[in-house]
Amino acid sequence: MEKIENASKEVLVDIVKLAQKQGMKGENGGWKDFLKLYDTKVGVSLSDPARRSPEALIAFLKTFTNVDDLKFFEKVLEKHDSVNQMEKKTDKMSPEQELVYKTVGHPQYAMNYSFPSHEEGWMVTKSRKKNKAMRCNTMVAVDCEMVLCEDGTDALVRVCVVDRDLNVKLDELVKPDRAVADYRTHITGVAAKDLEQVTCSLQDVQVSMMKLLARGTILVGHSLNNDLQALKVDHTRVIDTSLVFKYWSGSNFRRPSLNDLCKSVLGYELRKEGEPHDCLEDARAAMKLVLAKIETGVDDTAPAQHNDVNETDGTKLLCHRIPISIPGEKLLEVIPGDFTIEVKTSKKAGGDKYSAFAVFKTKQEADQAFESFDVEQVKDSSGRPQKFISFKLDSGLAGSLYVRKMVQDGINIVPVASNKRPSEDDIIPTQSKKLKTDETPLEPKEMVACNKCDGYLKEIESLKKIVSERDQEISMLHKLIVSQARKQSGL
Repeated sequence: MEKIENASKEVLVDIVKLAQKQGMKGENGGWKDFLKLYDTKVGVSLSDPARRSPEALIAFLKTFTNVDDLKFFEKVLEKHDSVNQMEKKTDKMSPEQELVYKTVGHPQYAMNYSFPSHEEGWMVTKSRKKNKAMRCNTMVAVDCEMVLCEDGTDALVRVCVVDRDLNVKLDELVKPDRAVADYRTHITGVAAKDLEQVTCSLQDVQVSMMKLLARGTILVGHSLNNDLQALKVDHTRVIDTSLVFKYWSGSNFRRPSLNDLCKSVLGYELRKEGEPHDCLEDARAAMKLVLAKIETGVDDTAPAQHNDVNETDGTKLLCHRIPISIPGEKLLEVIPGDFTIEVKTSKKAGGDKYSAFAVFKTKQEADQAFESFDVEQVKDSSGRPQKFISFKLDSGLAGSLYVRKMVQDGINIVPVASNKRPSEDDIIPTQSKKLKTDETPLEPKEMVACNKCDGYLKEIESLKKIVSERDQEISMLHKLIVSQARKQSGL
């Protein structure tokens, strides 16, 4: 606890945020529970740890007495110490070491790479000759795939490692040690039948990884913290391509996807939308990106391929970190407005949380629902607005989640392109289209010909009316579901 009292405010903020993220509770409960007692006048209305004094942050952390909690806090302090040690460098570093430094020095490093590696089942890499290990330029790249288990946790199902020459050093299917609820085959590319003869365990993979990472080997990956979490391996010398490269989108920088970087830096598309991940190719892509940076000196900032977003994105709100105890239909009681629910599956989903989209009819309705929450607005790593919402349902269930817009404020929204042949109505030039294409106005005889479109327009309006009626029916069904749920809970 003495180290915590002497820590900088930046470190204290990270520790408190991680405690929130992990759902950790001290003697007075979680962070917001603590604020209600600590500051009765302001309370949770000022819940952002960064806006609280160091004394308040320390007071909260002092409410923790559990040994495992304190060990976790020590891990966070260690990560920040490693950043400080890097900043005190005096020797000239190699390009590989510079990228390690860039990763470790990133503002999000300590938050993402503070693992509970004191817990059973984790392996921590260590080097006897620290100075020599820090000069090692050997690199390997890794990528993992995970399945969702019945207990709500993720389990490793495949791991691939390649060396600097893109040669395969490890490619294993892994037998999960828990019952699997969802193989996420559309993402992982792995089905139950693929594991029938597999005997390789997580422990077997850990042994192989420890051998590959001996003597200070640098581990490369994209959002590498997720892979290390799945492997339960804590390794310090890392290069994370999602932190090394910045990605310009609209008026903000954001963390890029691997596919974004492949298109903008390497000039090829890693996969088509909707295709499953190829674990081996993802590992190779991460290594290629690092080699491109080292060998050709590509710029840190990768330009986005498209700054505009589809109009359908504006009609959605992403609800994430939803407790699995809260069914998707219960979001109808949490979020105001008329919308439908789309549960979202993800390779990197948290074990006891899930995500879903609230899909509204218009962007205006989505924005109104978002603004209705009278809590502090922040931005995620991609610059999109989000809010942390706490709620209590009529049934008595309580919880919290994040609600995020799918579009950054100020981004241009363009209509969704259709694969269908455009109707004649679609090809009539409008004023905005003339400004964009600088086309000449239609001749009068062409305008007369376009009057034939009137029949099509009437048919479109009729179809729109039918769709609107169907939407109302769906909305009524959702309300009936909520009403039935309330009746069953005895209300």
